Amino acid sequence: MYAVLTGPVFYLALAVCLIGMTVRFYLYFRGLSWQLDRVAYKAHPEAGFKGAVRSIYKWLIPFGTYGWRTQPIMTIAFFSFHIGAVAVPLFLAGHNVVLEQKLGFSFPTMGSGVADFLSWAAIAGLLFLVLRRLTLPEVRILTDKKDWGILLLTFLPFATGLAARYQVGDYGFWLTSHILTGELLLFAIPFTKLSHIFLFFASRAQLGMDFGIKRGGMKGTKMAW
Repeated sequence: MYAVLTGPVFYLALAVCLIGMTVRFYLYFRGLSWQLDRVAYKAHPEAGFKGAVRSIYKWLIPFGTYGWRTQPIMTIAFFSFHIGAVAVPLFLAGHNVVLEQKLGFSFPTMGSGVADFLSWAAIAGLLFLVLRRLTLPEVRILTDKKDWGILLLTFLPFATGLAARYQVGDYGFWLTSHILTGELLLFAIPFTKLSHIFLFFASRAQLGMDFGIKRGGMKGTKMAW
């Protein structure tokens, strides 16, 4: 099972994720209205580029936007989860051993203590986001079964990975479960709201260009976000 999951299933999951998100990017920009969204982009590329970069980096910084500052607890939980969700899969030493073996490259690795801390922080942040969906009516009303499924699928790789890390019970079972749930996550990304992992950059760039060109940016007004 380990050989199958780290062999053909791994390559298939990675291909589905990358090809699927390439298609999603194309469809996103293909779907913009020339009359409403892109009318000024070609005429003012420099202002549009500056607006796009500003929009992306402001939203990537904790408390970098007005929206983040108005909800400090939510912001801490959000970034705790997302930093762990990005950093641990990419920079965990064990993951990079597999990358080196299967793809011929690897990323810099983090220490086990840092990985443990980020994993627990990600789980704590995710649990807070779940609690938020359960308690706030304005969020609960927008949450359906698919959203709960996505949250569960996001939680499982962390839970199974930590169980394998601390060797709770059958190590082989938890390791196999960790790999399987991680690959299911890759399969799901292009077809669910998890696509925001990549489409975040597309939507924020488009909004930044919009404000950078058409909504005061050309006159020197900087959107505070």
